[in-house]
Amino acid sequence: MIDHDRLFKELLTTFFWEFIELFFPTVITYLEHDSITFLDKELFSDVTSGERREVDLIAKAKLRNQDSFFLIHCEHQSQPQADFGRRMFRYFARLYDKYALPVYPIVLFSYNTPQRSEPTSHQVSFPDKIILEFNYSVIQLNRLHWREYLRQENPIAAALMAKMQIQPQDRPTVKLECLRLLATLRLEPARMQLISGFIDTYLRLNAQEEQLFQTQLSTLGSVQQEEVMEIVTSWMERGIEQGRQEGKQEGKQEGKQEGRQEGRQEEAISLILRQLNRRIGAMDSTLQAQIRSLSLVQLETLGEALLDFTDASDLQTWLEQHSRSH
Repeated sequence: MIDHDRLFKELLTTFFWEFIELFFPTVITYLEHDSITFLDKELFSDVTSGERREVDLIAKAKLRNQDSFFLIHCEHQSQPQADFGRRMFRYFARLYDKYALPVYPIVLFSYNTPQRSEPTSHQVSFPDKIILEFNYSVIQLNRLHWREYLRQENPIAAALMAKMQIQPQDRPTVKLECLRLLATLRLEPARMQLISGFIDTYLRLNAQEEQLFQTQLSTLGSVQQEEVMEIVTSWMERGIEQGRQEGKQEGKQEGKQEGRQEGRQEEAISLILRQLNRRIGAMDSTLQAQIRSLSLVQLETLGEALLDFTDASDLQTWLEQHSRSH
């Protein structure tokens, strides 16, 4: 199961300024860049559902050229919820009362369906009077088109395009464009892996889509191809290593371990096939079948060896030798 809230919270916390800059450029004009701090989590009792809820993200920031502060409350919602505006108002009222600071409320909706426009306010009114009109900002990803963010030199754009409005046939193209944009940003490795991991989580391609991805990748210039493949390789290697560590820690849970092992092996196979396609060109089905039969350890060994390959005969020789050695 994907922990959507954790992924989005990690992304927004790491790239909070870039998030505000992309979607709320007016706020940037009065927000002091170096003043942003994140407050401890806030727990609320939801009397409607009887549950305890945690506010996703609260940032305290200073108004530029002033001694005044305000809060930015950002709530992520991965599934639709009836009367969500009332919940946002309860959060607003609690935060405003506790901190005695103005609160700028934002909701980020990341679900795929429905695509109807979400409300941006909560109102309490009577026939003769409006008692309360509470407004909040909404970013609804399934109503944003990914092509409109292609030219944004912003890591949040590179990540969130993966959750925007995408036609099924465009999935390989969008993943390539996300990674291409990410490659141009020259982020440090940890931030690069956070974004690439986010993209891979929400744009996990099937075998046919992977083939289209590879074909489109080959149309890029050699430098861009290399940069994109470095990102993909780094993420896949991290996933393989994570799978190995999980396997060690959960050795007693054989069913779970086998499931994770199979998933990591499929990722490794996909990575190796892409690397070989770039290195020696298209392979016949026999070679592909031999590669798919390799163990995870063998795949990792092949991943190192293929850097010295020049054509398919090198691969065939390696497979024959490897087969004899096992």
